[in-house]
Amino acid sequence: MFFNCKMVRVLRGFGGLAGLAVGLFVAWPNAEAGDSPKATSIDWAKARKWWAFQPPVKLKLPDVSNSAWPSQQLDYFVLAKIEAQQLTLSPQASKRVLVRRLFLDLTGLPPTPDEMAAFLADETNDAYERLVEELMQRKAFGERLASMWLNNVRYAEDQAHQVGGNTAFFYPNAFRYREWVIDAFNDDLPYDKFIRKQLAADLLQGTSSRDLPALGFIGLGHKYYDRNRLAVKAEEWAEQVDTLTRSLLGLTVACAQCHDHKYDPFTQKDYYALAGVFASTDLVDRMADGSEVKKDAEAAKKRINTIHMVRDVKPKDLHVFLRGNTESKGDLVPRRFLRVLSRNEPKPFTQGSGRLELAESIVSPNNPLTARVIVNRAWAVFFGRGLVTTPSNFGQLGATPSHPALLDNLAVRFMENGWSMKRLIREMVLSSTYRQRSHESHANKAIDPLNTNLWRMNRRRLSIEQWRDSILAVSGSLDRTGGKSLELTDKKNIRRTIYGHISRKKLNDMLMQFDYPDPNLHAAKRSATTTAVQKLFVMNNRFMVEQAKRLAKRVAGDKASASTLQIQEIYSLLYNREPSAAELDLALDFLRLPCESQLTRWEQYSHALLAANEMSYID
Repeated sequence: MFFNCKMVRVLRGFGGLAGLAVGLFVAWPNAEAGDSPKATSIDWAKARKWWAFQPPVKLKLPDVSNSAWPSQQLDYFVLAKIEAQQLTLSPQASKRVLVRRLFLDLTGLPPTPDEMAAFLADETNDAYERLVEELMQRKAFGERLASMWLNNVRYAEDQAHQVGGNTAFFYPNAFRYREWVIDAFNDDLPYDKFIRKQLAADLLQGTSSRDLPALGFIGLGHKYYDRNRLAVKAEEWAEQVDTLTRSLLGLTVACAQCHDHKYDPFTQKDYYALAGVFASTDLVDRMADGSEVKKDAEAAKKRINTIHMVRDVKPKDLHVFLRGNTESKGDLVPRRFLRVLSRNEPKPFTQGSGRLELAESIVSPNNPLTARVIVNRAWAVFFGRGLVTTPSNFGQLGATPSHPALLDNLAVRFMENGWSMKRLIREMVLSSTYRQRSHESHANKAIDPLNTNLWRMNRRRLSIEQWRDSILAVSGSLDRTGGKSLELTDKKNIRRTIYGHISRKKLNDMLMQFDYPDPNLHAAKRSATTTAVQKLFVMNNRFMVEQAKRLAKRVAGDKASASTLQIQEIYSLLYNREPSAAELDLALDFLRLPCESQLTRWEQYSHALLAANEMSYID
């Protein structure tokens, strides 16, 4: 039986029988107060030679034989590997396929028939480029990217526990952080500023109250009961360090809470140096104008109008907790950045908690990881798999880049271009690599079965947000307003999925069934499972039946008859294409049969089309 560090800590926290269970499987050495951990034997010069700890370098574009194919700088790096492996390029996707792909990737919604028709009719050379720009100006663009980011930072609006009727650890104002993230992506807030504000908005000069919700990055994390106990606080710090380092740096530093990291150059002192930053902060409710809420009855009434965030308290350097035991203290460690990511011995943080100094260290041009990590996450969104397939672990147990020169080139230019997410994404979707067909080549597959070299576009399944939103859009139901969260189980909730309530205590069944990550943890990436429960949901759930009824009403009205024009219309709405002759004949034959169900023939037909794989995938 295997227990990792986090599992052990969780079990220890339960005490009693759970603690005994740990003892049965894990040899937990005794630590006497005053013991010191063994002096680290890390060769720091050697450790910094690991690829992820080396500064990214912008190499010159590689030579390629097919010089007419690249349309963006990134294409040269992709094509060079394709040619080196003697693979053949996939043709460019058709205009219909490409536009549908672009809409779903940039906005999370399919194009309307009118939008598709307008693009197909546009014969100008820059039609595609102009469409990219137009889509990136829509509010839906920020909503789409925010879905990626919120999983990264384990966004939720409550805790996984509740004692009686105590809702003190619920965050009815959490949506303010979500709205801030959406606006930040839409405004193309430079990514370095994006990070600074989430760690230290209250400490930045010139920060307005509208930026204070950014502190939800820290403030909306885990809070445990009995928070006056050091052991409880230590678990909160561990969760904060884990979220910070995995999401922003792609490193598993929290594994060094109980001992030096077994594989990567992170010592216990590194861990407690970061934990000290969070130990020097507290969580507090503030009004929208930034004023602190007083603990009285009137404040409770105003809770919905508050923002849960952090504030600095008396700075506190932490002792190393030997073997993770809070009662066995070792050396005192000053708050500072990770040694392996510092050119020399890192300087202690001296400004309050150190949150701002930590943020500056993370976004420093000398830090080789931050730009690489976010570039890789963005690449995974638009190509289905990151250049590094372990996006939250760039350490020695993680994968190495499939295209190291490409990753470095993108990372360096990302920083040179003002950390602009829109500029980065623009290059990705304008590339010839992105515009390839997704059809497989048997010859290529024999050489590169996983498409590691990107000789075609990856066919991808829609996220639960994209899929549900698309169903609402094609049925004519979608409400595009944002604001406060609504329960996804609410019959009246026809808003985009990102505005659904996210609970750590009980995640919505629909989200859980379709691979939405556990909001108790940082999510490196999403799974893509295929289960019988998913299909049963599609066939029987009230949501699907209701949208099928609305779709049937939209296409056929109150008429039971069926025409070729109606079948063409529903295919255009759902799939952005014309039905084939066989699909048309099958539909007409089905719709002419007598109805033997509570649903009309049109409703049954609409339900079948909504449930089809074509609604769930991007080609």
